[in-house]
Amino acid sequence: MSPVRPRTVAVWRMLRATAHVVHGIWIIRTRFDRQSPEQIEATVAQWSRDMLRIMGVQLEVRGQAPTTGPCLLVSNHISWLDILVINAAQPVRFVSKADVLRWPLIGQLVAGAGTLFIERESRRDALRMVQLMAERLQAGDRVAVFPEGTTGDGRGLLPFHPNLLQSAIAADAPIVPVALRYVKANSHERHDAPVFVGTTTLVASIWTTLRARELTAVVHYTEAQTAEGRDRRAWAQDLHNALSRVV
Repeated sequence: MSPVRPRTVAVWRMLRATAHVVHGIWIIRTRFDRQSPEQIEATVAQWSRDMLRIMGVQLEVRGQAPTTGPCLLVSNHISWLDILVINAAQPVRFVSKADVLRWPLIGQLVAGAGTLFIERESRRDALRMVQLMAERLQAGDRVAVFPEGTTGDGRGLLPFHPNLLQSAIAADAPIVPVALRYVKANSHERHDAPVFVGTTTLVASIWTTLRARELTAVVHYTEAQTAEGRDRRAWAQDLHNALSRVV
């Protein structure tokens, strides 16, 4: 029997992934209002790991994920896949651009999982989000942001926007820098399949990822930092330097 072609594999993965997204929306609508925060977290983690498996993406976690107490995670941003990968490693409450709400099915899914949405072009909305993030941190949540503000190609870091880091200063919460990489499973060379930049459409990026072979997502948690008197701009630069050493 001839081997299955990548296109056939991708179609099968796409069908299973779509069904898994629909199932995830059903879980949110029928179970989350009856589950404790710990149960919801476990459900999100398991659903995310199952989705990675369906898509043929292996997960590798390095360092120690924060499991207790509030913290702000800051990560480089490469792909639409990033949120799924981080949630598979350790669920958090993400801050995402409001455009994601308009993505078919995925918008409903991430909204139901507790994502905080921001209009990135609005300074007024940024101030609202800083306050909301500080409230969630003070309540004990783990919150995650992509301070680059957009996706990069994975070869390095874009400049960090410091505004949302003010929430950690206001809440006196630590920040955990998290480095994401997509690599080939056997060689650990950079894998470009999930990259979502430039004129690439969401559908095209998803299709390329579904057709990928030997794709591994690496989540690398580095040492937590506290403000120690730094303002958000100085802290953003230090966080950028910390992540630059490991991406």
